[in-house]
Amino acid sequence: MKKTLIWFVVLAGVVQLQRLEAQAPAAPTPQPAAAEQPKPVEDPLGRSTPKGTVVGLVTAAKQGNLERAADYLQSTLAPSERQALAEKLRVVLDRKLLTTFDGVSDKPDGDLADGLTNRDQVGVIESGGGNVDLFVERVERGKGTPPIWLFAAGSLQEIPRLYLELQPPWFEQHLPEWMLATPWLSVPIYRWLAILLFLPLVFVIAGFSTRALTAVLDRVFGRGTREHFGRKIVSAWPLRLLVLGLFFYTASFVGLTLATRTFWHRVSQTVIVIAVCWLSLRLIDEVAEFSLRRLERGQRSGDTALVRLVTRLLKATAVILTGLLLLYFSDVDLTAALTGLGVGGLAIGFGAQKTIENLFGGIMLISDQPVKVGDECRVGGFHGTVEDIGLRSTRIRTMGRTVVSVPNGQLAAMSLENFTVRDRILFHHTIALGRQATADQLRSVLAQIRRMLASHPALDSASARTRFIKVTGYSLELEIVAYVLETDYPAFLAIQEELLLGVMDIMETTGTVAV
Repeated sequence: MKKTLIWFVVLAGVVQLQRLEAQAPAAPTPQPAAAEQPKPVEDPLGRSTPKGTVVGLVTAAKQGNLERAADYLQSTLAPSERQALAEKLRVVLDRKLLTTFDGVSDKPDGDLADGLTNRDQVGVIESGGGNVDLFVERVERGKGTPPIWLFAAGSLQEIPRLYLELQPPWFEQHLPEWMLATPWLSVPIYRWLAILLFLPLVFVIAGFSTRALTAVLDRVFGRGTREHFGRKIVSAWPLRLLVLGLFFYTASFVGLTLATRTFWHRVSQTVIVIAVCWLSLRLIDEVAEFSLRRLERGQRSGDTALVRLVTRLLKATAVILTGLLLLYFSDVDLTAALTGLGVGGLAIGFGAQKTIENLFGGIMLISDQPVKVGDECRVGGFHGTVEDIGLRSTRIRTMGRTVVSVPNGQLAAMSLENFTVRDRILFHHTIALGRQATADQLRSVLAQIRRMLASHPALDSASARTRFIKVTGYSLELEIVAYVLETDYPAFLAIQEELLLGVMDIMETTGTVAV
């Protein structure tokens, strides 16, 4: 599990890097002649959006293609001066702009929510002579040619002054020259050494965080018990992953170029989301287990089905939200994604009507509670005890010790008899005496049975009755009806046995015989 997660994080970083590189516009390639062009093509330099302009300039200047980088400037300077200005702008963006590419609009019309027309703010650059707002402007190039975004001329006027203010970070001033000048994978050696030094520190911080969070959770949730609740929830690896993501996030703003900051910022977002999801799933599982133990100790087994259902729904929600966040951080249009999910959900709904019916049937069973876990009931032709109420079906342990799974959709529509909720149990028997019994003997039997029912402490005397109800060719039938004040069936059977033996004693004393 640990190795799989580590490889997943590495893969996420590679994907983010490839996606970041893919945002950089490719060099223009010759286009074949066409007879007619139905609509204008996008700008080959990627200047169709504010984000494309910023990424294009930084990428071109970093590759040393200053001639191409100059094409992203709204300037009338000579070509050589424009190229020098483009390089200074790249350095200022890398060293002074503490944002990422993600904060720049990637829409052709720019960010319309800022109230600016044909103008978007890239960021604010701090300066001792006054902060400078860096803008890109939408420039029209003529009829039939799509507009492009260029760094605004007003913002470019401040770039030479900002460039002169640049000073190397304080820690670079104390490093050997070879650490600064020797790159590996376009990154100076000292930054790789810093990562190697800080990674152990990250795990040490994660260890202390684990202990502190465990102690807090044990104190809050384990009060009055011997259960180490926090220790079960807080696992070292999810928390280490979270601390690692926070480290990447913090490091993405320290001494790195704009493109590198963007890359590590996205990697940190991915790692943090995965770590939070992992911790959330563990928290949900342990809270559910903790709640179930409390319900069992309090003899509230009927609420266990609700706890299980809520647990499953929360876990599914956590996974879905994590997937949506990862899609959002990958620049996927969630509006289109949610619309697609809605259409797909309708299609799945038509194809899975029974599954959805069972799902809502389970929700209704848990909310209305006609039966609860542990209840004895009769459903259709099955009589047994409810063991679990799930999202799809309800499991019933029958009297023959078999398990029957009844779909919740059917269970919600069936007649259901719950024996556990009864407040008393009916004692109802018919006694057939032989025809040789006289009327006096019959009167004596009726009177003694009535006295027995009225004096018995476990019977509801108001409902007790004994009547002579039928004469047949071979018997005289007496009906005995009473409610036993018991809800436990074995206890009822003991009382029933006592009453029937009492009836037999009465028949022996009166000289009557049952047939």
